[in-house]
Amino acid sequence: MNSLLVSKRLETERAGNLSTGPKTEERAMANTDRPLLGGGAAYDRRRNLKQKIFFSLFRGAAAVNGIALLVIIYFMVANGWRAISWEFLTQPPMESMTKGGILPCIVGTFCLSFGAILVALPIGIASAIYLNEYARPGKLVRLIRLGINNLAGVPSVVFGLFGLAFFVVILDMGVSIAAGALTLGAMSLPVIIGSTEEALKSVPDTYREASLGLGATKWQTIWRVVLPSAMPGILTGAILGISRAAGETAPIMFTGAVFFTPKLPTSIFNEVMALPYHIYVLATAGTEIEKTRHLQYGTAIVLIALVLGMNLLAIFWRARLRKKLK
Repeated sequence: MNSLLVSKRLETERAGNLSTGPKTEERAMANTDRPLLGGGAAYDRRRNLKQKIFFSLFRGAAAVNGIALLVIIYFMVANGWRAISWEFLTQPPMESMTKGGILPCIVGTFCLSFGAILVALPIGIASAIYLNEYARPGKLVRLIRLGINNLAGVPSVVFGLFGLAFFVVILDMGVSIAAGALTLGAMSLPVIIGSTEEALKSVPDTYREASLGLGATKWQTIWRVVLPSAMPGILTGAILGISRAAGETAPIMFTGAVFFTPKLPTSIFNEVMALPYHIYVLATAGTEIEKTRHLQYGTAIVLIALVLGMNLLAIFWRARLRKKLK
C-alpha cells in the first residue's frame, strides 16, 4: 500500500510539473518581450517620421505643379485679356490675321477633338476588353502590350507623318477633318487602352462570378456588369485623350489644319483651322508677329478654356456615374 501511495504521489508531481512548465515558459517569454516593446515603439516613431517626410515631399511636388499652373494661367491672362471680346470669339481672322477673331479655329479644334474621341474610344475599350477579359497570358499578349507601351512613347510629329502618308496620300482623304481626327485618334489610343484596362482590372472578380452563376453569358457579364462598374475609370482615360488631342499641333498641321480659311466646315472632308496651329502660325509665321502678340495669348486662353470645359463635362459625367454605382 505504501509503495502504491508513493508512486501515485510521484505521478501527480510529474503532472504538476508538466502543467506548470508551459506557463512558466510563457511568463519567461513575456519577460523577455518586455525590453523589445521599447525597440518596437522606436521603430514605429522612425517609420512615422519617414512617412511624414515622404508625404511632405509629395505634397510639395503637388504644390509646385499647382503653382506652376497658376503662374502660366496668370501670365496668359495678363498678356491676353485685352484680346478677349465677343467679336474675337465670333468672327473669322481678318487683315492678315492681325484683326478679327478665331471662330473657325474654335470650331475646327472641337471637330478634331470630338472626332478623335469618336475614333479612339470604341477601339480602345474593345482592345482593353480583349486584353483583360478574353486573351490568355502568353507571348502574343506580351507583344501586344509591348506595342501599346511603345506607341505611347512615339513623338506626336511621327504620328503626323504617318497620318500624312496613310490617311492623306494613300487613302486620298486630303487635308481634312477626317484625316486629322483619325491621326489624333491613333495617337490617343495607348492612353485610352491603358486606363480602360486598369479600370477593368479594378472590378472585383466576385461581380463576374455572381453574374455567371446566375446564368449570364460572358458577354452579358462584361456588357451589363463589368463595363458599368469600370465606366468612371474609362472616362478618366477619355479625359486624358481629349486633353492630348486638343492641344497637339504637329499631327494636325500635316493632316487637318491649314494656315487660313475663313469658312466653317460643312463636311468631314473639309480642311479647318485649329487653335494650336493658329497659335503657332501667329507666333512664328505671321506677317506682324509683335502686333499679334495679344492675339496669341488670347488664343491660348481660349484653348485652355476649351480643354478645361470639355474635361469638366467628362468629370461631371464621371461623378454622376460613381453616384449611381454607390
